[in-house]
Amino acid sequence: MVTGVGSVHGSTPPAAPLSDGEIGFAFQARRAALIEQYLTRTDPTNMERGGLHDVALNFAQGTHLEWARSRLRALTAKPTGAMFWMFPMVLTMHAGEPHLNDDDWAVIREAWRTYFPYRGDTENHWLMYYASIYLAAEIWPDLPGSEWYNGKSSAENRAEAKEYLLESIRITTAYGRGEYDSPNYIDPYVSALTLLVGWCRDPELQHKAQMMLEFELLDFAVENIGGIYGGAHSRIYPKHAIQPSLAASTALAWLLWGQGEMQLNGSALIVALSGYTPPPLLQHIATDRSKPYVHRELRRTRWRMRHAGPDAVEIAGLKTKAVYKYSYVTADYLLGSSQGGLLQPIQQQTWSHVWHEDKPLGLSNTFFALHPYFSALEGTMYFGADWDTVVDLIARSKVDYNSPDKLMSGSPHEQVFQHESTLIGLYDIPAGTDFPHINTFFSRDLTHRTEDDSGWIFAQGGESYIAYRPFVAGEWRPTDWTGLLAGGAGAWISSGHTEWGTGHQVYVSESPQNGYIVQIATADDFDSFEAFVNAVKALPFEFSLSPVATASFTTLDGTKLRATYGETPTVNGRRVDYDAWPLFDGPFAQATPGRNEVTLRHGDTQRRLNFRDGSINTTINSDDE
Repeated sequence: MVTGVGSVHGSTPPAAPLSDGEIGFAFQARRAALIEQYLTRTDPTNMERGGLHDVALNFAQGTHLEWARSRLRALTAKPTGAMFWMFPMVLTMHAGEPHLNDDDWAVIREAWRTYFPYRGDTENHWLMYYASIYLAAEIWPDLPGSEWYNGKSSAENRAEAKEYLLESIRITTAYGRGEYDSPNYIDPYVSALTLLVGWCRDPELQHKAQMMLEFELLDFAVENIGGIYGGAHSRIYPKHAIQPSLAASTALAWLLWGQGEMQLNGSALIVALSGYTPPPLLQHIATDRSKPYVHRELRRTRWRMRHAGPDAVEIAGLKTKAVYKYSYVTADYLLGSSQGGLLQPIQQQTWSHVWHEDKPLGLSNTFFALHPYFSALEGTMYFGADWDTVVDLIARSKVDYNSPDKLMSGSPHEQVFQHESTLIGLYDIPAGTDFPHINTFFSRDLTHRTEDDSGWIFAQGGESYIAYRPFVAGEWRPTDWTGLLAGGAGAWISSGHTEWGTGHQVYVSESPQNGYIVQIATADDFDSFEAFVNAVKALPFEFSLSPVATASFTTLDGTKLRATYGETPTVNGRRVDYDAWPLFDGPFAQATPGRNEVTLRHGDTQRRLNFRDGSINTTINSDDE
């Protein structure tokens, strides 16, 4: 029997909340432990191994200086990596300043004069680039253009960088980030902002960067489940889609909030060295899952260069489209989604279900589905290459882009709708589309996987029960059925595939009109797994595929959902109001689009960040009501 949909927690009782003082003390202990662990991996006898993060740390700590000087010279002799060289070099210059001698500075100075780093073509590239050049130009504030790789003086470099950084902050806090909520690319955002927080000498820019860092961490905190970044993501790689704990966000969650297990990660190291201490309010928000909640966010697509579409909007002279995010968060799982469509090129994850694990490393605690789409339309929408070559150019670096078994993709033929713990996916795939099928990922770590005669597929992940109803029957295949990643394609992209990529299956359903229903529940809401199965099978459910996919479904709590491809879905007969979608809306965060202001809340504490005037206002309501 159903005992109450949306119970407070599963088998793991919530820990007693820590005081702000305890949170701060524990963070400093983790910070010290991370630095110490990083130091232990330095082999001072091996002058051929070690990157700039390691060099920066050893200069900062005054350890293994002979090794650090040798590696510094090796890594500046013929620099590579563009902005990925710039920001750890800036970390070395600032964090390592007490132990850099005149010869070290001469080597560094020459590198900045002669190496011309590429600015890149993504939001994270530009943020790293401009944060790095700004901080470098502050160290040498009066140099002429002849002393810089780009021919601009120190003052010109600072002015250009500051203008971009402040405009980026303005757009993001008003309309959301285009490269939104990525478990991977939170790393460069946190790295660049923390460098500014820790070492920028300009009071205005340093302060705005600190506010923006808090904004970024809040964005993660509200969709965090046990240290895993849940929900819909703009960009994700195969290994992180399959095993979410491998993403940079999980390493940050351990350092910032004490969740999961320690992992070495560059952005976490920068935080540890910078002197930044996150507000305790963020940890309260990230870890309080005492009550299930809905969280909504408005984000935007990457800037659309062509084919923007009739529903595109213009921001600062650039075309984009709204992304409507919705997450349902409990102590046991997080189900989160966006509306579908081409929201981000190549690596989009439209929706995912992640269940809580105390120690998620090595586990594939996730479930999701997608239409594996690729086209020159998508490529030329977001990139400057021409129609005939863009797909090949993308696939040279993102090797699975045009592979039928890929596990991340946006699609113009997909429409997704979520209400609390229920999700409906609908598809209308035109004839001639290369891959007219849906890939639904089933982890090796699921238990009780059952194909029922009713057409439902059931499984259990952690303390969450999963029901999946494909509209068209399919077949089971291994996740990497083409063998592309197992064969080592893409180098880093496929590295470690034997560990994270094997033993899973995908359910492949092929039909031009298609769809599915997903119903999630907490195990404690039912007397048994069998009770959950019987409850779902008894729910009213209808669907049709002609002329387009349509579904009506009554959820476990009696809510009536209806969705038709190409139309606005309804909840109990009322249309979902996408026009009024908030920038942030949930129990812990609220923000209105266009206002450059966000409010953080937990318990009696309220903290308002006003990016228009730079004010931060924290209040504590002591009323007993």
